[in-house]
Amino acid sequence: MAHQPPSIFHSLARGLAVVGLGGTVFLLVAVLIEYRISFAEMATADALEAALHEMAEHVLLPVVALVMPMTGAALFVMRRAFRPLTNATDQLNAITERDRNIRIDDRKLPTEIRPFTVAVNTLLGRLEQSALHQEAFAADVAHELRTPLAAMMLELDGMTDPAAARLKGDVAAMRRLIDQLMLLAQVDAQEAAATATDHVDLAELATDVVARCAPGVINAGRMIELASEAAPAFVRGRREAIAAALRNLIDNAVRVTPIGGTVHVVLEGAPAIRVIDGGPGVSHEQLTQLIQRNRRADHASPDGAGLGLAIVDRIMQVHGGVIRTEPENSALILDFG
Repeated sequence: MAHQPPSIFHSLARGLAVVGLGGTVFLLVAVLIEYRISFAEMATADALEAALHEMAEHVLLPVVALVMPMTGAALFVMRRAFRPLTNATDQLNAITERDRNIRIDDRKLPTEIRPFTVAVNTLLGRLEQSALHQEAFAADVAHELRTPLAAMMLELDGMTDPAAARLKGDVAAMRRLIDQLMLLAQVDAQEAAATATDHVDLAELATDVVARCAPGVINAGRMIELASEAAPAFVRGRREAIAAALRNLIDNAVRVTPIGGTVHVVLEGAPAIRVIDGGPGVSHEQLTQLIQRNRRADHASPDGAGLGLAIVDRIMQVHGGVIRTEPENSALILDFG
């Protein structure tokens, strides 16, 4: 059986009980001395009965009458003193992975607890700065890599060697990975800075994204179709981030759809956007793995960067939504519910 950690409340309660019991015993001894009652004088039954009656009437009853309300008052005061700690605990438990600038509000905490909360807040600040530095570093690296990759692509365009086509595919995959890293860093930075959000029309956004993706989808030998099953829906968020999430789902759908197949983008009234591909579908277990960074499904194309659905999941988290799967319909859904 695991050892239970010590409780301050229980320690104080036991301490008060010991003090109360000790005080009662001390009072009884003092009464015995005051009345000059010796054990020898209480040898007879009548003497002992008289002494006990005297002590019960003039000592025990007043002590009980005093201790009972004092015990209740002490427990009330102790619980009230610990209430700010309970409120602080509830505040921390309500924090989600989307929250930033997390600090413990110690304005109502006891003075004795404040040094501890100051230390915790300092640690939280250091962790937050470390996370921001990592995000900024990833964005800086991605930005610096784009220029040499663009130069490499220009050089490869002028080459007729058969190996140039393979190298161009590798460079294009690297550029997609870098673009995804930059998008991920931007989403995290925008959330940390609590930037203003837009009133996004999902129908207008989906129409624009499908129109921009259509040439690439057709060049890949597939078709893409946009349909609406409900009235236009609006969400509060960052338009470019939501558009990037939809583009990632479309790219994923194109990779798993056979040549000649069609990718269906369906607007729902939840509000939600459903992307249906011609592949085998993604199970709930696979989706759980896919939204972890650097994980891909077994059927994913090697051209994928491995961050697409992780980015989609992060974008949906920022917007208070989720990415869902319907494997029986080969569909992935952006649910802003």
